[in-house]
Amino acid sequence: MAITEELSALRDDTLAAVAAADTTAALDEVRVRVLGKAGTLTGYLRSMGSVPKEERAAVGKAVNEARVAVEEALAARKAVLDAAELEAAIDAAAVDVTLPGRVQQRGTRHLINGIIDEISEIFLGLGYSVAEGPEVETDYYNFEALNAPADHPSRSMQDTFYVVDRSGDEAAVRGESDVLLRTQTSGVQVHAMEDQELPIYVIAPGKVYRRDVADPSHLPQFHQIEGLVVDEGITFGDLKGTLDYVCKQIFGPERKTRFRAHYFPFTEPSAEVDVSCGICHGEGCRMCKGTGWLEILGCGMVDPNVLEMSGIDPERYSGFAFGMGVERIACLKYNVPDLRMLLEGDMRFLRQF
Repeated sequence: MAITEELSALRDDTLAAVAAADTTAALDEVRVRVLGKAGTLTGYLRSMGSVPKEERAAVGKAVNEARVAVEEALAARKAVLDAAELEAAIDAAAVDVTLPGRVQQRGTRHLINGIIDEISEIFLGLGYSVAEGPEVETDYYNFEALNAPADHPSRSMQDTFYVVDRSGDEAAVRGESDVLLRTQTSGVQVHAMEDQELPIYVIAPGKVYRRDVADPSHLPQFHQIEGLVVDEGITFGDLKGTLDYVCKQIFGPERKTRFRAHYFPFTEPSAEVDVSCGICHGEGCRMCKGTGWLEILGCGMVDPNVLEMSGIDPERYSGFAFGMGVERIACLKYNVPDLRMLLEGDMRFLRQF
């Protein structure tokens, strides 16, 4: 078959392939196969040097005519396919203006932050101020200044995250590091006693960290709100009156409180505070394990040793301190059975609050 006949057959086959292409991608494949660097028609152009002189003019003309015909067919088909694909895209993105509108959901503060704000507002109304402190604390402020002896269980590596330096210091590995993630916000109270003028009425909300395995009643990271009062003439009666008022503001005026003797190294005397169960109203149920009461916080009168270590005269001043877990308050107030539900991010749960 003569070269001109081959070119004529190539042109016809290419024009048929162009007409059959139903997408711009398929059309581009035809273009590359024929006009690309390694395309069939391009191969004829590159081989013109091997064509006999007497045939070059006819072959060159046939090659150019085939190239022009193919390029024109490609351009025309591309215009058609571009228009069709654009119309399909517009149809796919069309909006039915007769459909009812979709209401944009508004975000709200997380339940934990909401409880912190609520409790903070109660104490601000009583004349307290809000104090903050570092989450990475020293052993002195987290334990020693709070009258916790070196052998107290709270100092054990089983409860505390100690900060180990990059060199892997052996003392830090053994739990003898002086730097740790605070296990309580009580250190903020020590800073307040050292830095603020008397009298002191502060609360200290914030994150704390302990080496606990997450379960329905424990989390390795949670939030506390601790409070401190240091003034002249402060008695246990002031502590009871304050916390009874706060509990009624949080849970409702019908709820009762009771104080049970307890031990904390930084308060003496110390007590646990319970609030009457809101499910059974004190009659006893599964929520309160049949007791009619729910434990909510610990408190006590500030130990004189703690006052002295912060440079306060315990003969002139006295005070009380208390601490509550925010997640526990949230669960007790809204009857949430598992602390982990507060952190799982399930919007079906969180939207209830």
